[in-house]
Amino acid sequence: MPKVRASEITAYFKSDVKTVWNVVTNNVDYKWRSDIKKIEVSSDGNHWLEYYNEKAYTKFALVEKVENNRYVFDMENKMFTGHWTGCFSPTEMGGAKVIFTEKILIKNPLIRIISNLFWDLEKIQRTYIADLKIKLQEDSNS
Repeated sequence: MPKVRASEITAYFKSDVKTVWNVVTNNVDYKWRSDIKKIEVSSDGNHWLEYYNEKAYTKFALVEKVENNRYVFDMENKMFTGHWTGCFSPTEMGGAKVIFTEKILIKNPLIRIISNLFWDLEKIQRTYIADLKIKLQEDSNS
């Protein structure tokens, strides 16, 4: 079993790249996300905590931010360390294409073995895209 788990999703939006970028990179406006309870952002905006319930959270640290193009951060919590990359590009019709890649290393070797049964990275990414389409007032089937 590989140590690092990875998932990649590609999605298309009717909204332009700048609009999609602004929603994805705005960690202060998080109410549209169904997977988290709250986000606490550092004063410089380069670090944040995403809470999944009242006590469980993941730490994030910005690695790279190229406006309307590339958004990269590292993440860590008690269970895993990881790396996330988002690539943004315009479509021919004026919309946006995104490619989100997530790689995680589950710290505990025993949990790593069974993680595929209870931790569906692809489902997490699909939920994020569906929530994003709702936020952008787009049909989730588009």
